[in-house]
Amino acid sequence: MLKTGSKAVLGFTLATLATLATPALLTSALLAEPSSNPAVDQVRQPTATPSAESEYDRGVRARLSKDWKVAVEAQRSALALRPAFPEAWNELGFALRNQGRYPESLEAYDEALRLRPNFPEALEYLGEAYVKLGRLDDARSVLDRLRPLDRGRAQELAEVIEKGK
Repeated sequence: MLKTGSKAVLGFTLATLATLATPALLTSALLAEPSSNPAVDQVRQPTATPSAESEYDRGVRARLSKDWKVAVEAQRSALALRPAFPEAWNELGFALRNQGRYPESLEAYDEALRLRPNFPEALEYLGEAYVKLGRLDDARSVLDRLRPLDRGRAQELAEVIEKGK
């Protein structure tokens, strides 16, 4: 029986409910905490597991605050979820380089460039890593690859090479 008006509850009036339940049961049902509702429990469940993109974004935020340890951790997490993610490899290389972990940094840049051979940012950062290592000839080779792709980044790398002499 469906009633209209403010006293109808799921097709029953409050009076009908009162005849079906004890007063204690009615009071506890009406005063129950929202947290006992299964729908509320579903809302409070932890968010879905992180995606490669959300971990990548977390790593970029860490890079912006120069938290290199978290940046490395986040990019490694992104890559565990999606190994063919050249942007994450590049960010990993950048974070490793800023920790002075050059061999690992070079490996990360190499993987970024294997996945995306004409990746200007990875080329620039690879060239900068070579300069830090004193490998100026390698840095110049990277510069030659970078020039036709991105003149601005090529200019930045050329300046780094010049200062590295």
